[in-house]
Amino acid sequence: MRPLILAASRNRTLRAFAREHGLRIGAARFVAGTTLDDFVRRARELNAAGYRVSCAYLGEGVADRTAAARIAEEFLAILDRLAAERLDSSLALKLTHLGLALGTAVARESVARIVERAATHGIFVRIDMEESAYVEVTLEIYRELRRRGLENVGVVLQSYLRRSPTDLAGLLPLRPNVRIVKGAYREPGSLAFGWRGEIDAAFLELVRAALDGGAYVAVATHDDRLIEAAITMRPPSSEERLEIQMLLGVRDRLREGLVARGLPVRVSVPFGGDWYPYLMRRLAEKPSNLWLVLRNLFPPSS
Repeated sequence: MRPLILAASRNRTLRAFAREHGLRIGAARFVAGTTLDDFVRRARELNAAGYRVSCAYLGEGVADRTAAARIAEEFLAILDRLAAERLDSSLALKLTHLGLALGTAVARESVARIVERAATHGIFVRIDMEESAYVEVTLEIYRELRRRGLENVGVVLQSYLRRSPTDLAGLLPLRPNVRIVKGAYREPGSLAFGWRGEIDAAFLELVRAALDGGAYVAVATHDDRLIEAAITMRPPSSEERLEIQMLLGVRDRLREGLVARGLPVRVSVPFGGDWYPYLMRRLAEKPSNLWLVLRNLFPPSS
C-alpha cells in the first residue's frame, strides 16, 4: 500500500485531485478544515465530548522574513480567537513556521511575542520538535523563554533520538511541561534508534524519568500498550501531571475509551491551507489510514 501512497504524493494529476477534493473525500477525518472557523467548530465539538484540544495551524519552512512576520501575526490572531471562544485549547507551533531557517533571531523574537500574548489569555503554547538539526536551537529558545519567567510554554522530546535522555536531564531543573513522542523524521543510525523495540523502550524511559523528575508529561502516541504502561507507572503524586495526546481522526475508539475512564486526553486538531502535506505524512506513517480516505471516496453500496 505504501507505493500507492507515494505515487499519489508524486503524480501531478492525483495531487491536483487530492488538493481540490481531498477534504470532501476523507481528509476531513484528519484535518478540521482550511480556516480558523473550521478549527473552532471542531474544537467546540471535542470540548463538549470531554476532550482538551491543541490548535495546530499547519505550515513549516517559511522562506522569507515577510512571510515569517505574517505567520507570527496569524498566530497572535489565533490566540485572540481561542480566548474569545473560551475553548479548552492549547496552541502548537513549529519554529520553522516562524522563520527558524532564516536565523535564530527571527524565530526567537516571534515565538516570544506569541508566548507572551498567550500568557495574557492563560493559553499554553507547545513548541514542536523538528529534525535533529533543529533540536539544540529549539531547546535553547525554550530555556530562554523559561528564563524570562514564561511558564505557559512546553517542548517536545523524540524517543528515537539517542540524545533525548540527556536533553531531558538538562530540562528537569525547570520542571518542564514536556511532550514525549516517538519521532517521525528520517535520521541516520548514529543519531536515532531504528528498531521499534528500542524506540518504544526509550519512550517509556523518558516518560518515567520525566514523571520522577517532576515534569508535566504529555504522552503522545496511539500505541495502546505504551499508553497503558505510562498510566501504570504514575506515582500517586504525579496523577495530575500526565495527559494522553492523540491526533484527530486516529484511533477514535481508543480515545473514547480513555476519556470514558476519566483520563485526560488532548486531541491535536490541525487546520490551514497546508493540509495536503500533513495528510500525506499521516498516510505514509500508517498506510492503513488510506482505507479511511478511500471508504469516503468509494462508499459501500446500501
